Amino acid sequence: MAAVIDKPTLAQRALMLLRGFDLPVLVLVAGLAGLGLLAMYSSGYDHGTRFVDHGRNMLLAALILFVVAQVTPQKIMVLAVPLYALGVALLVAVALFGLTKKGAQRWLDLGVVVIQPSELLKIAMPMMLAWWFQKREGQLRALDFGVAALLLAVPVGLVMKQPDLGTALLVLAAGLSVIFFAGLPWKLVLPPVLLGAVAVVLIVWYEPTLCAEGVRWPVLHDYQQQRICTLLDPTRDPLGKGFHIIQGMIAIGSGGFWGKGFMAGTQTHLEFIPERTTDFIFAAFSEEFGLAGNLVLITCFVLLVWRGLAIALRANTLFGRLMAGAVATIFFAYAFVNTGMVSGILPVVGVPLPFISYGGTAMVTLGLALGILMSVARAQQQAPHTLSKISA
Repeated sequence: MAAVIDKPTLAQRALMLLRGFDLPVLVLVAGLAGLGLLAMYSSGYDHGTRFVDHGRNMLLAALILFVVAQVTPQKIMVLAVPLYALGVALLVAVALFGLTKKGAQRWLDLGVVVIQPSELLKIAMPMMLAWWFQKREGQLRALDFGVAALLLAVPVGLVMKQPDLGTALLVLAAGLSVIFFAGLPWKLVLPPVLLGAVAVVLIVWYEPTLCAEGVRWPVLHDYQQQRICTLLDPTRDPLGKGFHIIQGMIAIGSGGFWGKGFMAGTQTHLEFIPERTTDFIFAAFSEEFGLAGNLVLITCFVLLVWRGLAIALRANTLFGRLMAGAVATIFFAYAFVNTGMVSGILPVVGVPLPFISYGGTAMVTLGLALGILMSVARAQQQAPHTLSKISA
C-alpha cells in the first residue's frame, strides 16, 4: 500500500520560503518601517496621499526584498557588469538630452516613463566593484585598485555634472566602502582623510573671507558653495538659504527629551519645517518624539549597520562579503548625512532618511539593497547544510 504524503499547508510553504532570512534584520527593518509610518502620518496626513503612498512604497520594497533574497549571490554577481554598463550609458544619455528641472539635468524621458538613472548606480556601482575584486581575488595589485578607482570615478563624475551632490556622495560612499573592504592599504587611506580634515579646518577658519560676496570657489557649483557657507553661518540669510537649517534646528530643540507628542508638533503643522515629509522629516520626528525617540531611531540604524557588517564578516564569497559591507555602508551614509544636514552639522543635500522619508525611488533602492543583504545571509546559512549532505 502506497504511503500517503501530506501536502504542505500554505503556512508551511510560507515558512519554507522565509527559511534562511536573517531575523534581526527583519525585526530592525520592521521597527524602522513602523516609525516611518508614524512620522509620515503625522507630517503628511494633510499632504495629499503621502501616507497611503508611503505605505504602498514600503510594500513594494518588501516585495523586491523578498524576490531578490531568493536569488543566490552568484546569480546576482552575473548582473553586475550589465547593470553598471546600463547605468553609465543612461547617465551619458542624461548628459546629452536629459530633462532639466529646477536647474538640474537628472531625468531621462523614455516615452513611457521618466526615470532618474543615478539611482541605479547606488546599487550597480558596488556590485561592479565587488565583481571586479572577486575576479581578482588572490592576485590583487596596486593597478587593480587604480582600475576600481576609475570605475568609481566615471559615474560619480557624471552624477556630479548633473549636478546632484547628494546622490554622488551616496554612490561614492558605496564604492569607496567596497574598495576599502577589498583590502585597500591604510597608507593610501590616511592621506586623503588627513587632507580632508585639514581642508575642513581651513574652510571653517577662513569662512568670512571664503564666503564673502563675489568670491567663487573652483570645482564646486555656486549652489554647492552657498550650501557650505550657509552651514557655517545660517544667520547670513535667515529667511532665504539659511531658513531650512534654522527651522530644522528649532524643531529638534523644541522637542526636548520626550517630545511634544504624536501629532502635536507646532513647527511641523504650522508648516515652518520645509520638505517635512521628505528630506527634513527627521526634524518633524524629533519635535514630536524628542531625544528619546531619536535615540530609538538612531539605535535601530546602528544595529542594522552592525548586523550588515556581521553578515559581511561571515559571507561565503568575496563578492558576498563586499556587497554586504557596501549595503551596511549605504544605510550608514543615508542616515548619517540626512540627520547631519537636518541638525546643522552637514550641508543640505537631497538625501532621504531610510524608511522615514517619502520617496518611491529611494524605497525601491533600499528594498533592492536589503534583498541582496538577505541573499548573502541566506547563502551563508544554507552552506553548512550543503556541506553536511556532501560529507554524508
